[in-house]
Amino acid sequence: MTEDHGTPDAPDAGEGSGAQPDQPYGAGSRVQEGPPGSYLTYAGYLKVDELLSLQEPLSDGPEHDEMLFIVIHQVYELWFKEVLHEVDYVVKLLQADDLARAHHTMKRILTILKVLVAQLDILETMTPVEFLTFRERLEEASGFQSHQFRELEFALGQKSQWAISRYPEHEPALGRLRRRYEEPTLWDAFLACLAREGYAVPKAQLERDVRQRIEPSPELQEVLVEVYRNDPGLTELCERLVDLDEGLQEWRYRHVKMVERTIGTKPGTGGSAGAEYLRGTLFKPAFPDLWGIRARL
Repeated sequence: MTEDHGTPDAPDAGEGSGAQPDQPYGAGSRVQEGPPGSYLTYAGYLKVDELLSLQEPLSDGPEHDEMLFIVIHQVYELWFKEVLHEVDYVVKLLQADDLARAHHTMKRILTILKVLVAQLDILETMTPVEFLTFRERLEEASGFQSHQFRELEFALGQKSQWAISRYPEHEPALGRLRRRYEEPTLWDAFLACLAREGYAVPKAQLERDVRQRIEPSPELQEVLVEVYRNDPGLTELCERLVDLDEGLQEWRYRHVKMVERTIGTKPGTGGSAGAEYLRGTLFKPAFPDLWGIRARL
């Protein structure tokens, strides 16, 4: 972080060498006047103390591996927040016909998805026996209840009233899910952009009920074949949507295998069917038309 933006410098690579700083710790590149707390620091900007206070194991001891479990899932929720932030930005860029920046932002989302998948490797270092040392403390808590992941599904067109019904009325997340349920999806923004680019997107697709899941359309697939054969720029954007779809499916698959590896066929916490439920979410593309045209290209 640079002085020009008014934010604190990143930690110096030479820390720990024994050298004495020329200015107060955390004061940035300029010496700040006043008592500690009166100037912006790295820890203050990132709310580090508050962040590090949020890992509260419930097991007795506590059990060693519960810390890993908490940290991994909190990190997932932070990444889900960022992915939603970026998906919403892509929608705005498509609405503004800024295809270059939309393509760039899609690449960022895809990079984050790779990190999400890689983090499962860390979680899989925990053996089934280690997980069982604190599993009962989770009670009804379950990743199944992650409203941010539900929001992501809704933003990509995988909407469900049943998913909304799982949240009680007092849950703050319920309002967010209902808003996402009523809003057009990333796919709808893409189709509207495609129409403005001069392609004959079927009226039924442009005026579809955005609360419904995206269903394949033979008429739309004709248009997409035309795009792939004649428009390299839009083809690249289509391919990034395919990458996003594939990346999400890859995360689902790895998640299923991680659950099977950890609890086998046992029911999941929070009343879910565990791995059995998760297997039912596999191989269901968010953008079926982009997959449907493959054999015709």
